[in-house]
Amino acid sequence: MAAAKKDEVSSKNLKSKKSTKGPSAKDLKKELVKEYKNAWDFNREDEQDFAFAFADEYKSFLDQAKTEREFVTLAIETLENMGFVALKSKEKLSAGDRVYKNIRGKGLAIAVIGRQPAVDGFNLIGAHIDAPRIDLKANPVYEDGDLAFFKTHYYGGIKKYQWAAIPLSLHGVVYRKDGSLLTISLGDNPEDPVLTITDLLPHLGAEQMQKKATEVIRGEDLNILVGGIPFADTEASGRFKLGLLQVLKERYGITEADLVTAELEIVPAYPARDIGFDRSMVGAYGHDDRACSFPAFVALTSVDRLERTGITFLFDKEEIGSVGNTGAKSRTYEQFIYELYARQVEAPNQLEFYTLLENSRMLSGDVTNAFDPTFASVSDSRNNAYMGKGINFMKFGGSRGKAGSSDASSEFYFAVTRLMDEHKIAWQAGELGKVDAGGGGTIAGYMANLGIEVIDCGVPVLSMHSPFEVISKIDLYHTFLAYKTFFQHMKA
Repeated sequence: MAAAKKDEVSSKNLKSKKSTKGPSAKDLKKELVKEYKNAWDFNREDEQDFAFAFADEYKSFLDQAKTEREFVTLAIETLENMGFVALKSKEKLSAGDRVYKNIRGKGLAIAVIGRQPAVDGFNLIGAHIDAPRIDLKANPVYEDGDLAFFKTHYYGGIKKYQWAAIPLSLHGVVYRKDGSLLTISLGDNPEDPVLTITDLLPHLGAEQMQKKATEVIRGEDLNILVGGIPFADTEASGRFKLGLLQVLKERYGITEADLVTAELEIVPAYPARDIGFDRSMVGAYGHDDRACSFPAFVALTSVDRLERTGITFLFDKEEIGSVGNTGAKSRTYEQFIYELYARQVEAPNQLEFYTLLENSRMLSGDVTNAFDPTFASVSDSRNNAYMGKGINFMKFGGSRGKAGSSDASSEFYFAVTRLMDEHKIAWQAGELGKVDAGGGGTIAGYMANLGIEVIDCGVPVLSMHSPFEVISKIDLYHTFLAYKTFFQHMKA
């Protein structure tokens, strides 16, 4: 009887299981499939208004800071108005102190001191403030064909043909013979003249159009048209060069000799603009990497108190390998961390400082390519960042076989993205194109070399490295939210 009863119960259980309805495909998909939601669909109250307002601030900053020097100058002015002081003015640091260090006028380190002991580690965000551009050669002035020109040398990875036949402006510094400094910004105000690089008319361009894109405009063809009125003496040689030099002397007090040591950069002359009938995007020069460096700057300066000390590093020279004493490879930035540590403890020692570095966490803020359906062939659509889906995280970057990548740890990647989920930050994961299509580097590896946990993240960009790049306002805003959340809540 017992066995029969057992069989009966088993039969009932089988019938029960058959009649129980399983999870729907919709429920399973929600539970099991990872989908990156478009940030415009988050529907937070007033979020679109906040994103648009933040973008307006960003555009204004872009227009005032087209070079790394101008970024640093404007940032320091803003910092001092907010109560930040130069680090060298503080012998001791305590929780709540807000300090900065000017890195030779071309880089910047900013810190808000937290309540936790320094040895517990710091939270850092690093981004670069240089951008692809065209620089003047040491001996730039020449004349040819009854016109005056500047010779140039391009900086960073550009498609050279994109820089011809557009309005250009001149920015930088010149030390005159008497030692006085002249700061130049010419071409951005509506009443300013602009400069340009000439291109060949299509009527005579048959041979040019047969060339590879890399050769349509060569590096030595990037000559800046700067003048066309000759010196008045018709018997003088080099009249058009002399006429230009006379204008430079009369208006700026500089001679050709002064140009040898000058640091002058050629950048697009137009301002940042809204794009689209819905104004959802921003078109501008320099999104790479000011779409990350500006949010990193605002994120740190907008916090009042922190548990862990927060640092924003704004690096120079990333576009040419992070070299030099203002690039991320410079020990100047490591020294800044040490100075913060040494000013918080009674007896600093090397082992404790290394422990601090090991306990530190960092976001390497750099832009990535946004999926462009017009050029879809170079992207893996399943592993690419998209416009409008928030900040993009990249476990690794580099080229082809991950060359040049620091490759973030799974532990740190999980901790960061979980933090984003907890605070409802729109984020996505994507690589820089197909594996063998190319690639690119960031500053992440140089900071990781110090023992810091680092991961790359930033804003997706269309037309990257062109004179007019494009980003989504909602991605920019969620990048700011991500950076601020990281400063406020990231733990060791």
